[in-house]
Amino acid sequence: MNKVKVTICGKEFSLKTDEEPSYLIDLAKKVDDEIAGMMASTENMSIQSAAILVALSAFDEAKKSSDSIDNIRTQIKEYVDEACQARSERDEALKKEKELKAKISSLENELKIKNMKSDINEQLTFDKVKPTNVRR
Repeated sequence: MNKVKVTICGKEFSLKTDEEPSYLIDLAKKVDDEIAGMMASTENMSIQSAAILVALSAFDEAKKSSDSIDNIRTQIKEYVDEACQARSERDEALKKEKELKAKISSLENELKIKNMKSDINEQLTFDKVKPTNVRR
């Protein structure tokens, strides 16, 4: 646990944090700058009013960032789901392709056998019809 002293609007704060001290010092400087800027932009604004407006602005920004992150997470989940679906469809297509290649191979073998049978039948028919040499 780190102890850090920061100054915001001239008031010193002692804080304990698990973060690096430089991180908290930078945050305090940003808060101080935002409050000073708010007070400079509006005449007769109290430190409390400026602090409230700065806090509202910071919470608004944090909420919008959180909503944006949630939206991105949803989109990523949808993309992952679509990718899984596409992978499943690809796997199914590859399986079907393998089955069709096996079927083609089987049909090609059947065709070869039929052609061989046809050739044999033609040869047998030719041999039967072939005139024999008769000696005189």
